Amino acid sequence: QVQLVESGGGLVQAGGSLRLSCVVSGHTSSEYTMGWFRQAPGKEREFVAALSWTWSSKYYADSVKGRFTISRDNAKNAVFLQMDSLKPEDTAVYYCAAGTPTYADDKDAYEYWGQGTQVTASS
Repeated sequence: QVQLVESGGGLVQAGGSLRLSCVVSGHTSSEYTMGWFRQAPGKEREFVAALSWTWSSKYYADSVKGRFTISRDNAKNAVFLQMDSLKPEDTAVYYCAAGTPTYADDKDAYEYWGQGTQVTASS
């Protein structure tokens, strides 16, 4: 079993920055892809970014390219999402996920999920 715990959410003004963390514990696989997804009220959960553990390949949704950066710290078994130039439309609950998806943005292919952390960017 894999446990994912997110932290770092909060309230910021538009244009500000936040850094989300996801600590991974339990039986982890070096083949897992780590993803960040978000869900706004009344909307479906959507892909934000992903990172493969083995090859360090990174993937981003078009809406966050150039503003968000996904990274990892193997020693801490953690994945991070640096969010800069936040916009009100980035407001959502952000979830960390782990799995072996064929396509990094396929949320149904991720096996493990964290509990989520709220991010609010006010205008």
